[in-house]
Order: sequence, then structure tokens, then C-alpha cells
Amino acid sequence: MEVNWFPGHMAKALRDIKDHLKQVDLVIETCDARIPDSSRNPELQKLIGQKPRILLLNKADLADPEITSRWISFYRSDNVTALACISTQKKDLNTLIRTIQEYGREKTERAAARGRIFRPIRVMVVGIPNTGKSTLINTLCGRKLAVTADKPGVTRHMNWIRTGGQIELLDSPGVLWPKLSGRDSQIHLAATGAIRDEVLQVDEIAAETLKALVREYPKLVANRYGQFDADAPSDVLISTAALGRGCLLPGGKPDSGRFSRLFLDEFRAGKIGRISLERPLLPDVKPD
Repeated sequence: MEVNWFPGHMAKALRDIKDHLKQVDLVIETCDARIPDSSRNPELQKLIGQKPRILLLNKADLADPEITSRWISFYRSDNVTALACISTQKKDLNTLIRTIQEYGREKTERAAARGRIFRPIRVMVVGIPNTGKSTLINTLCGRKLAVTADKPGVTRHMNWIRTGGQIELLDSPGVLWPKLSGRDSQIHLAATGAIRDEVLQVDEIAAETLKALVREYPKLVANRYGQFDADAPSDVLISTAALGRGCLLPGGKPDSGRFSRLFLDEFRAGKIGRISLERPLLPDVKPD
């Protein structure tokens, strides 16, 4: 099944990103550390091309640290500069700033050799909705300049922002691609809030996400919702969990809709634990 959630401003944003690329020295691409594969827009990959890039696995405090480490190794093995990041942590941002400066060092030295005045490194920040671009920019600048919200589609226009240092940032709207195919990717994007809940049924998002968590993180699920049979159908899991949390309809029947909304809120806030929904594929091992 294909999901089409591509508001008009996203189509314009892709055109604007393409037009502004020539003005920047470097691109920071943000993705969600919980779903690094699904939260990378293939259209952006085509647009960025050979432009220097840092891939930021953002919201790393919500993701499984062991899995995030594997993703970092996976991308670096493919010659992609990848960093795990919590946008509000100074340590992570200092690492990012040093990496940006390293990219700009050659350009700075060339300008100095020619007697030219150094200009700030110009960095475009791109990514799909709700991957923390605006929070990252605000923290780098030390003040709230970009609008943030825990929902997709808030930033609508390209905005130049000065950090007060050696870096200038170009904020861009979060952009998806026209047709989101692949059921797992659809569920992962919806579960993390990259697409609006109205695009898919909330009950379906919660049920399939809960089933994945019962399979991959049984202890975390048990600590918060109780023990479950991993082989049970997803709708049975939701009904059982609703009963356990006291989400009931008149007559004592499980209120699956109410529990689904509660579950997704708790997952997105990291209240269940540090969880990654996607794992990097291991390289093929050749037989002896």
C-alpha cells in the first residue's frame, strides 16, 4: 500500500533546497536515530549529490544506544560522516561544530593564503519532518530562532540564521517524498510522528508498533504494560494492554483507541525506554 502525504509546501521546499544548494558549503541531514533508514528522504539524496554532508542521527536519547552505535559504524563503512546527537546536549553539539569546522578548514586556509577575509561556513540543515532540525538550530544559536513543535510540517520556508560564530545556518522545511511505500516504513514514520496520525489509523500504528516492541524489547514492554505472547495477533495485544492499563469502554470492554493514543504518546516521549525500530543490515559474509 502506498501512502501519499505530500502537502504543496513540501514540493516547493524541494525546489527551494535545490536552488539554495549552490550557496552552501556543507549539508547537515537530520534523521531519527530510532528509524535511520525510513527517516531519510531518497529525493534529498538525489538533490544533495556530491555536496559535503554530515548525517546526524538525532534524538539519540530515545534510541537504543547499542543499535545507534551499529548504525554509525554502518554509515561510516559507506564513507558517510555520521554522528549520534541529542540536540540539547552541549557535548554532542561541540562534536558537531568541530566536524563542521574541519570541513571548512581547507576553504578557510585557501582564503587566508589569498589574503581574503574569512566568511562563515554556510550550512544547510535538511531532513524529513519532526527529526529535530529546528531544535538543533536553536541550540546552536543559543536562542529560539526556529519554530519547534512535536508534530510534522511546522517549518514552511527557507530561513538564514546567524549563530554569532563561524557558522551560518540555512533552515529548511521538513520534506517527505510523494509516495511512502513499504508497510514497515509507513508504520515507523507514523509511530515516531514524522507523518500526521490522520494519515494512517492510530489503532493500526499502535498495534503494529507494540507487536514489534514485544518481539524486540519484551522486558521494556513487560515493565510498563505486562507480559505478552509475542505470537499473539497485534489487535489482541492492543486489547490486552488496554485492559491492563484500565482503558475501558462501558461494560468493561477494552478501549483500544484510547490505549493506542496513550501508547504512542509514551513511545514518542521515551517513557517505555530507549528503543530502535530499525537495525542496519549486516554485510554478507562470504563462505570460506
